[in-house]
Order: sequence, then C-alpha cells, then structure tokens
Amino acid sequence: MQTVVLDPAPLASPASAETGETASSPIPDSGLAEGGRGAKPREFIAFRAQGQDFCIDILAVREIRGWTRAAALPHAPHYVEGVINLRGAIVPIFDLAAKLGLPRIREHDRNVIIVTVVGKRVVGLLVETVTDIFSAASDAMHPVPDLTREETHVALSGMIVDSDRLIRIVDLEALLPSQAEGG
Repeated sequence: MQTVVLDPAPLASPASAETGETASSPIPDSGLAEGGRGAKPREFIAFRAQGQDFCIDILAVREIRGWTRAAALPHAPHYVEGVINLRGAIVPIFDLAAKLGLPRIREHDRNVIIVTVVGKRVVGLLVETVTDIFSAASDAMHPVPDLTREETHVALSGMIVDSDRLIRIVDLEALLPSQAEGG
C-alpha cells in the first residue's frame, strides 16, 4: 500500500526557522490569475467518484492512502464505510459517491482514501482514483446551476471548466455532518 502525505504547512528554511519566516512558495505567481491582478490561483486535488470528476482544495488534504478495508460501525449513516486506524487515530471513512447521492463505490484494490482535515476533524473520503493536482483562477470557476436540488448546492461550492471536462468543487465543511448529528 502506498501512502502520499501532503503537509499543507509552509516550508521553513533552516535560516528562517530562527526568525519564524517561511520559505517562498515553490509555485511562482504568474500574475495571470483573476485577470492579471496578481492574485494566486487556488490549488485543487482532482479525483473520480462513480466516473464523475470532483475536486477539493489541496489545503484540506492531509494524505492520500491506498485502499484499506474499514471496520464497520453499527447504525452508521449509509455513506459511512466504517473507520480505520491511522497511526493511532480512528478516522471515519465516507463513501463520497454515496454521500453525494450517487451509487456506492465498489470495493477495489485501486480505490483511494483521501484523508482530509476540516477544522479539527479528520475524515477519509473513499474515491475511485486521484486524477491530478491543478491550479484554477477564479475566472475558471462557475456557480452550481440553480436547476439542481438544494442538497447539490450544499455539497458543491462551484464548478471548474478544464479543457474537455467539468470538475465539481466539493464543499467539505457542508458535506460533513455537524457535531450535533454525531459526525
């Protein structure tokens, strides 16, 4: 099983560790984002669930893990696969497709768990595959059409047009059940 750990914390150079300064981003600002006003594009990690393209902000990703069977939880919501032990922490695993109202993802050795951090909560998202990491300027982002159900507007924060595909942006905070719901 291969695990990729992504640490969204800025890198510190040895010289800057004493001063508390952080190293500059390895991705230069081209100045082309948001019509050339100098704002940096947002970075996303793209993945597939039931053959559909989705993405989340890369800063919410803690790591990407190969498929691990989750231990089932009695009386859990239909989209909860169960929990896994992640270096001593018990992490709930959500079938993202089921949570979004799509058919459940079939268990397969090639499936991936994207471990995310939202606030103080750590949640794994079961997806079929991670496709890429990309940047998108605000002019490439579009609102979710008004013709969709209210649940869609809650789960998605927008859409990105990327050449020949339409990638839906998942709103992790809205997707997770509130603490009062037992999530």
